[in-house]
Amino acid sequence: MAATKAGRERTQPPLTIQEMAQRSGFSEPTLRYYEKVGLLGVVPRDDSSGHRRYDTPLAERVDALACLRSSGMSVAEMRRYLALLDEGDRAAAAEQHDLFARHAERLTTEIERLRVRQAYMRGKADMWAARYRGDSAAEARAIKQVERTLQEF
Repeated sequence: MAATKAGRERTQPPLTIQEMAQRSGFSEPTLRYYEKVGLLGVVPRDDSSGHRRYDTPLAERVDALACLRSSGMSVAEMRRYLALLDEGDRAAAAEQHDLFARHAERLTTEIERLRVRQAYMRGKADMWAARYRGDSAAEARAIKQVERTLQEF
């Protein structure tokens, strides 16, 4: 059961693999793979059809994994995160902190790279727009900006 904002308990019907894929952004094969490699444990099956059914706690686990994966966390890091959860908050707090701090630093580096790539794309767009307009002075400025951006790579 999941708690609502008001603190009341509510139940949601289990999700099919298609519904879980849509909710999480993972493909169905990815969900099956995550089950196979142990990130999800054994996904319960419908008694009559044998189809996977994702109850609320499992769906919340998939949601958490989707957040971690979309930030670039590897399967090995997600596996470590889940193993540390099993150790308990206090016992694993320092290692969880290190895992997330390292990953946050990698994200900071990637964001910086993306900003450089964005500046490059903007410069190229400006260059082509100036060329289309026949504005050679603006084109030259844009080319210089692109060259400066390339030096940041």
